[in-house]
Amino acid sequence: MESLIKKLYSKTTLDELNHDLTCLGKDTKYNATSFCKNRILTSLILFIIIVIFTKSGYVTAPFITLIYYYLFYYINITRKLNKKNLRLEHEALYFFEILTLTLESGRNLENALIVTCDNVDSEIADEFQKTLEETKLGKSLNEALTDMQKRISSGTINNIILNIIQTSEFGNSILDTLYNQVDFLREKQILEIKKQINKIPNKVSVISVIFVVPLILILILGPYLINFLS
Repeated sequence: MESLIKKLYSKTTLDELNHDLTCLGKDTKYNATSFCKNRILTSLILFIIIVIFTKSGYVTAPFITLIYYYLFYYINITRKLNKKNLRLEHEALYFFEILTLTLESGRNLENALIVTCDNVDSEIADEFQKTLEETKLGKSLNEALTDMQKRISSGTINNIILNIIQTSEFGNSILDTLYNQVDFLREKQILEIKKQINKIPNKVSVISVIFVVPLILILILGPYLINFLS
């Protein structure tokens, strides 16, 4: 089956799929081979069922199967990645605030990460903990941080990691970098909250159109309809 999948999908597609599944980590039960196999088999089963049990199956089956084929990727990968990225970005502000406070006490970056990971219980702390474990196996901290970027698909988190790596390489102040990143994360969260607040009037309008307006029309037109029918 693996050889067939390699024939059906290009190496670039499989590499991108492997990257996305790596970023999902424990949030997925698939590897690249099992994902492609399940995607193809369930699509074929759906196609056969539609053809057998519907009158216009030969017409509708290809379209429905194609929609399902792309939805399979969205439901199992894209949607889960988006949710994970939101969790990581939400946790990032608290994590980097603690990291900054730890660095202010005079520790170097690696020791500050160790203390922060030991005292913060979050998914992003777990990711940094994996990075620290890689340093124990012989990698430098910058190499381990670079590998961490490959496990995370959030552009915001990866940008922060990149800034930390560059600051470490060029000998700039890590504290100044983290101050800027914490300010950026705080401002980003404020903008997200404002965005959600701005959506409330639209949601209220939709609810009004669906539920309130028909009720008002019934109350206004009700007596006239009763008189007309009687």
